Amino acid sequence: MKLLLATRNRHKLTEMQQMLEGTGWQVVLFSDLEDTPDVEEDGATFEENARKKARGAARHAGLWTLAEDAGLEVDALGGEPGVLSARYCGEGASDADRMRKVLDRIVAVPDERRTARFRCVICLVDPAGNETCFEGRCEGRISHHARGSSGFGYDPIFMPEGQALTFGELGQSVKSRISHRARAMRQVIAFLQSRVGLDGQTQQPQKPE
Repeated sequence: MKLLLATRNRHKLTEMQQMLEGTGWQVVLFSDLEDTPDVEEDGATFEENARKKARGAARHAGLWTLAEDAGLEVDALGGEPGVLSARYCGEGASDADRMRKVLDRIVAVPDERRTARFRCVICLVDPAGNETCFEGRCEGRISHHARGSSGFGYDPIFMPEGQALTFGELGQSVKSRISHRARAMRQVIAFLQSRVGLDGQTQQPQKPE
């Protein structure tokens, strides 16, 4: 059973591969395919972008395909950077540049108003083109300084709810349990286990006798 992970982000690939270990699915990477199409992430929502990426990759490969879009929403910034999380400072900016912009814009915001969340929407497309979306959220708040070197993106400035450390300090083992992507992926895996047989075909509900 093959499952295509339609992303070129190596950090996301690593996280999703780890979560799929032991499920019985053979992971196919987008980079393993030839002539893969580039998809412009111009949707207004995470779901629009996830669906767009999954549809394009599934049509190209003819496989079960998983694509996602995710980002950070800061309440004091009206939900920014949101769908623009990866492009918050324009093309060519680094993670450090994007974190600095967030911190600079809320430098005077007190702790109780520094609430934020990571959101992830995953779109799963089967070979017939049927789509199912899953969403994961991780509530928390923004620290006053970047702390820690684990993870990627905005991890060093995000403290998940109930934690005094950032994702950058907590490390991958903790993030793999409580992150937005982990929560969405658990739904994906449960769906695949309940709806897909060993032959990779969607199971039809059994009629009562």
